[in-house]
Amino acid sequence: MKFAIFMNPQLPGSGFSGDRAVSRRPIGRDTDAYQEMIGQVREIAVLADQAGFDAIMVTEHHFHSEGFEFSVNPLMILADLAARTERILLAPLGLVLTAWDPIRAAEDVALLDQFSGGRLRLGVARGYQNRWSNVLGRRWAAEAARSDGSSSDDRNFEVFGELLKIMKLAWTEETLRYKSDVVDFEVPYPYEGIEGWPAQEWTRTFGAPGELSADGVIQAVSVGPRPYQVPHPELWYPFSVSDRSIVRCAEHDMVPWIFVPQPDAHRAKCELYQRESAGHGRDYRLGQHTGILKVVGLGDDRADAMRRWGRHMSRDFAGFFGPFGYLEVLRNASDDPDKPVMPGADLYQRMVDEQLALVGTPDDVKRGIQNMLDRIPDLEWFGLFMQGQQGVAPLDEVKRNLETFAEKVMPEFRS
Repeated sequence: MKFAIFMNPQLPGSGFSGDRAVSRRPIGRDTDAYQEMIGQVREIAVLADQAGFDAIMVTEHHFHSEGFEFSVNPLMILADLAARTERILLAPLGLVLTAWDPIRAAEDVALLDQFSGGRLRLGVARGYQNRWSNVLGRRWAAEAARSDGSSSDDRNFEVFGELLKIMKLAWTEETLRYKSDVVDFEVPYPYEGIEGWPAQEWTRTFGAPGELSADGVIQAVSVGPRPYQVPHPELWYPFSVSDRSIVRCAEHDMVPWIFVPQPDAHRAKCELYQRESAGHGRDYRLGQHTGILKVVGLGDDRADAMRRWGRHMSRDFAGFFGPFGYLEVLRNASDDPDKPVMPGADLYQRMVDEQLALVGTPDDVKRGIQNMLDRIPDLEWFGLFMQGQQGVAPLDEVKRNLETFAEKVMPEFRS
């Protein structure tokens, strides 16, 4: 098993953890708070690299004036961390493709892969927050993903797939000539060719074959650099819950990070991925090429861990993510099927009961991981979801939690 940490970088003092965000609103434009966050993210990344974690993952979100989940461009954040670390893998989880031009995204991804010497793992996502996905996805006539089977959700799903296809072509084709029938995109532009290119002799001598027609018209482009990894970095996909997403991951050989906490339900998703992958000629063992997220809180005993981490987690997680539907993963038989899941003061206990959070001593956490492996024996990736930790808890406590996990839990599950 490999181990990653997943951060939604949070400005310290934002959210329900204090009144700093109120006194400095909008805290998302507060330079001191942002510099403090960047310092914390850097310290955590260096610690994770030195402690033996395999990957660090950050999200992409925009317009978060509240200071919560404040990671505007994960590629730039990870480029900064690449220069400060030596071996840890770097993963945007994920790059929201509907907010990007596919050629620019392909170039930037290739640059980071080259800068890091192949340490990039590329998470790609559809974008579910309408405040910014609708704005930045407007070029493609794509609104935020709803995962409700609506026509706008289908459109988002279709646009995501088309932009991923174009990015792959940019990485794998020496010269790219393409006109989409899904989005308003063609390369070159105009598609019939670009006339009047001055450096024709230079291009004919040193450029990619096929860029110029016999009469000197640009009829294709060559996107460079190519990624360090051939043909491109391994693709990851957050956060897979629906069967449709699992099927797409198998189709494109993407690692699904499955946000289904209960072990039996998680196993069912892994079985679906295994079957669908086999249909594409890939023989994965059960759990291989998949990942899962868990909140991990360590303490002297379970009560200490609950007290220490529960107070940081509950209100921020419920207050921000609850209205987006993330608490549905905690649904059980006691919930009203006609109402959304919105636990109150017992949220952290519910997270523990439904096994989204593993808390207690290192032995308690090891038993929780083993409980998953008993059902999914070849689970490849375990991600520590740092919600309610970085930016909320004191930094020294956050680092101590990671160090203890690395020293006392990870070695037992290494291959």
